Amino acid sequence: MKRIALFFLVLLLSSGPAFAADQRIAIGASNSQSAHYAYFSALAKIVNDAKVGLSVSLVETGAGVDNLKRMQRGQLDIGLFTSNTVYQAWHGTAAFEGKPIKSRILWVYNLAAQNAIVRKDSGVTTLKGLEGKRMGPGMRGSGTEQATEAVFKALGIKPEWVRGTNAEISANVKDARAIGLIQSTVGLGFNPLTMDIATFTDLYCLGLTPDEEARIKADLPELSVVDMPGGKLEGRGPYRIWAFLIGVSAAPDLSDNAAYLLTKYACENIEPQAAAFSGLISKNLAEATLKYANVPLHPGAVKYYEEKGYTVPANLK
Repeated sequence: MKRIALFFLVLLLSSGPAFAADQRIAIGASNSQSAHYAYFSALAKIVNDAKVGLSVSLVETGAGVDNLKRMQRGQLDIGLFTSNTVYQAWHGTAAFEGKPIKSRILWVYNLAAQNAIVRKDSGVTTLKGLEGKRMGPGMRGSGTEQATEAVFKALGIKPEWVRGTNAEISANVKDARAIGLIQSTVGLGFNPLTMDIATFTDLYCLGLTPDEEARIKADLPELSVVDMPGGKLEGRGPYRIWAFLIGVSAAPDLSDNAAYLLTKYACENIEPQAAAFSGLISKNLAEATLKYANVPLHPGAVKYYEEKGYTVPANLK
C-alpha cells in the first residue's frame, strides 16, 4: 500500500502545469465610489475571463500614492498610478523622499484634469480666494491630494484643508462645512461624485491665471496644464487647469510574463473598458502609453508593444 501511495504522489507532483494554480494578481484600484474603480472592475473581468493563468482580484485603496506604497510592501501586484506620483516615486522625491519605488508602467488610460470646484454661494472665483478657506484637497492618500498640495505650495496659497474619503469630503461640501474640493474629471467632464454634489448645489470651477500656469510649469514639470470647455455645471466658460495622466503600473517584482499578459489583454479589449469608463484616453492604449509615459515601462509591457510593431524609446526601457 505504501508503494502505491508513493506512486500516486510522484505522479501528482510530476504532472506539472495540469495541476498548477493560477498566479494571483492583486489590483490596487481606488475608492469604490470612483469612476476608476469601475474601470478596474472591467479590467479584472477581461483578464479572468481570458483564463490565461492569472487570477485577478480588486482591492479598494486610497489610489495613487497609497497603491505605490502598498506595492513596495508587497501587498499589491499592479495598481492605478498618476503620472505625478509615479514620477516622484521613481525619482524618490516629494512623498517618496529618500525612499524611491521603482514601479514601472504597463499602460496609460486616462488624462485627468484636476478641477478646483467651489460652491457658487461661497463667492470665491479665483484660486487666491481659497486662502484660509475650508477645502477638500482630494481623497486622503490619492494622487489628487498629492498634486493639490504641490500646486498650492508652488502658488503660495494656503487653504484650510479638510481631509478624508471622497464620501466624507463630499458631505462637507454639501453641508457647507467646506466650500469646495479638488476632483479628477472623467474626460473633460464632472465625475460621478461631483455630479452628485451638483444635483442640489450650484458649483463654480476655478481656473488658472497666466502667472499661476507659468509657476506650475516651472516648479512642477510632472504636471500638465489643459484647456477645459466649461459649461452650465461648471458655472462658467472655458478655463485652464492642471492635470496628470492615469494608468496602470506594476510592483517592482511583478513577473515579465504577468506584465505581458496584463498589457496584452488590456490593449486588445478596449470596448469593455470604454463601456465601464467614459474617460478612456484613446482606443489605442499602446500609442497613448508611448506618448505620455514619464518613467520606464515594465519589460513585459515592452515585449508586447514591440511585438505589435511599436518602437519603444530608449528612455522607456
